[in-house]
Amino acid sequence: MTSRLSDIHNEFTLALEGYGSRHFEEGALVYRAGHDGVRMGESVRGRGQSVPGSEGQTEGKYPSVEGGKSAPNDPVNLERRVGLLSGVALIVGTMIGSGIFVSPKGLLERTGSVGLSLIIWALCGVLSLLGALCYVELGCMIPTSGAEHTYFLVAFGHLPAFLFAWVSIIILKPAMLAIICLSFSKYLVEAFSTDCEPPRMAIQLLGGLTIVLITFINSYSVTLATKVQNVFTAAKLIAILIIVIGGIIKLAQGNTQYLARGFEGSTSSIGDVATAFYSGLWAYDGWNNLNYVTEELKKPYTNLPRAIMIGLPLVTICYLLVNISYLAVMSPEELLSSETVAVFYGQQLMGVAGQAIMILAVVMSTFGSANGSCFTAGRLCFVAAREGHMVDVLSYVHIKKLTPSPALIFNALIALVMVIPSDIASLIDFFSFTAWIFYGGAMAALLIMRRTMKDTPRPYKVPIFIPVLVLIISIYLVIGPIIDSPKFEYLYATLFILAGLVFYFPFVYFKKSVPGMVYLTTFLQLLLQVVPTDIIPDA
Repeated sequence: MTSRLSDIHNEFTLALEGYGSRHFEEGALVYRAGHDGVRMGESVRGRGQSVPGSEGQTEGKYPSVEGGKSAPNDPVNLERRVGLLSGVALIVGTMIGSGIFVSPKGLLERTGSVGLSLIIWALCGVLSLLGALCYVELGCMIPTSGAEHTYFLVAFGHLPAFLFAWVSIIILKPAMLAIICLSFSKYLVEAFSTDCEPPRMAIQLLGGLTIVLITFINSYSVTLATKVQNVFTAAKLIAILIIVIGGIIKLAQGNTQYLARGFEGSTSSIGDVATAFYSGLWAYDGWNNLNYVTEELKKPYTNLPRAIMIGLPLVTICYLLVNISYLAVMSPEELLSSETVAVFYGQQLMGVAGQAIMILAVVMSTFGSANGSCFTAGRLCFVAAREGHMVDVLSYVHIKKLTPSPALIFNALIALVMVIPSDIASLIDFFSFTAWIFYGGAMAALLIMRRTMKDTPRPYKVPIFIPVLVLIISIYLVIGPIIDSPKFEYLYATLFILAGLVFYFPFVYFKKSVPGMVYLTTFLQLLLQVVPTDIIPDA
């Protein structure tokens, strides 16, 4: 064992000779050079120019950005291995989860009519596309991974960026991974169980094993993870195509009685319409996921807008056609009462075979969503640690695989803990309103950078009314659920956000470190075979 550790240490020594042992002096919450503030033209780590500020960028003179290789001065770093197809698969695969197959009834329940629910489905898709277009401008202007964390850091400074990372890394991302994996295991176990309810322990155990498997895939290879994402996204789109073809056949046979109800029974309550929008927009959540991996995206100035323009309309069309297809087979009452809409639909359409196909569709859809969630969550944790907002070892990458394995493992460990409670879905419900705080914050950051970074090249620029509109909607969606149904849980969620200040001031602002962390970091480096990275290739 001692000999093996010695060999690994020698490998690290050779790898580090090219750029020094600059990160071994501190192991925990190292507040690196450049953290006193992010100024125009400076890297967020003070190591070069990560915020574009030169003419060369718009002319495509930087192969490290437009190509797929790391810069020559950065021997160990994440590489650009996510192409256009994988980018579209990441967006579509994480947006379309199990909801459209299991319980797409929130809008119909709140609107009261078929016609109004379909209109709101479409409008939610349009609003999501507008928000995503704003993220395209941000991602092309600042081609750094981390999405909101990076944009807050540049526009507002370290505190807002840290609070976003605090909530997302500790609660939102791992809880989402845990919920998706539990949904996957529930349907897989039920597919092989009898009429009795499967034991919860079996579901939890399989859910935990799924988290481990997905984390291993993402830690082993970026290429493998993207291929898995591509395959499972294609599988869920095939399942949606089966649903749509079945709906078209039924409509051609004259089964239009449920759709013919139109706006009959539409709600007249503005509050109901507002909550329907909230439910619909949550179904579209995930349109910003590609901004979490901008550093790994090939030709980001080209592929980021293309992936958004392909992915968002595709998801919107899928949602609309699937809901129309359901209503060609099922009555609104049956849709509202069913716990597994797609399974019931398949049974009505093709009997036992259709039921089996839809169960398989749900299983594959949830696995693909979990893989995409793990992929993006690891990058957020990686970037936050690189900026000194998490323990330093989380910003390291595997010396050979070039994956952010410590960040991925950290996300998985929290998710495994969250598999144990019986009702973590309620945790997401009460923290979900914080997502719109961050979306609104990103819009505000875009508006601020329009004034503070006027001369920064923008390969893509949205009309000013779009971020203003999305900001207004975000404010409403934060305040709306609190006014509509005030609960103490919203207060608890707010207090948790503010609790991040307890860690921010000593460890980030005052740059204190926990005793013994330098030794723990070195041990983890040897154990996981990971090393520090430099800033992203200069853009």
